[in-house]
Amino acid sequence: MTPYDVGLLILRLVLGLTLAAHGFNKFFGGGRIPGTARWFESIGMKPGTFHATVAATTEMAAGLGLAAGLLTPIPAAGFVSLMLVAAWTVHRPNGFFIVKEGWEYNLVLALSAVAVATTGPGALSLDRLIFGTNLWLHGWAGLLLSIGLGLAGAVGQLLIFYRPPAKRAG
Repeated sequence: MTPYDVGLLILRLVLGLTLAAHGFNKFFGGGRIPGTARWFESIGMKPGTFHATVAATTEMAAGLGLAAGLLTPIPAAGFVSLMLVAAWTVHRPNGFFIVKEGWEYNLVLALSAVAVATTGPGALSLDRLIFGTNLWLHGWAGLLLSIGLGLAGAVGQLLIFYRPPAKRAG
């Protein structure tokens, strides 16, 4: 074990548990799935209940998967997909900076997960425990899998389901 492995563990835990907490909150927090579904409908993600459930499940699975370092590019792809959809549907009109509800935070979460998929999850991971050091899922493969699958998921979801709400006349 090296400081590099500990650093990757810290990064994976913070990223993964943060995203998993968002999913947990959708399931068990304030508005739960019905409240999240109403909000999803209001931003143009229809049907809302389907998307609220898929988002909450994906956030929890991708978050816990990245935190554990299990098949790391797959949960990283979940981060990319979730954050791209969130950035496009909610944060895009607000510009870059998070202080104005922009897409900065989405970018940091998605690309941090891609960086972990590219470097590999480190020695303190389930990938290393299960597959040893010969795991081919990091490096260029981790980069391409996490970005490729994430983009495919987000673009597919947006093309099939996203219907921007009509602008109201003021």
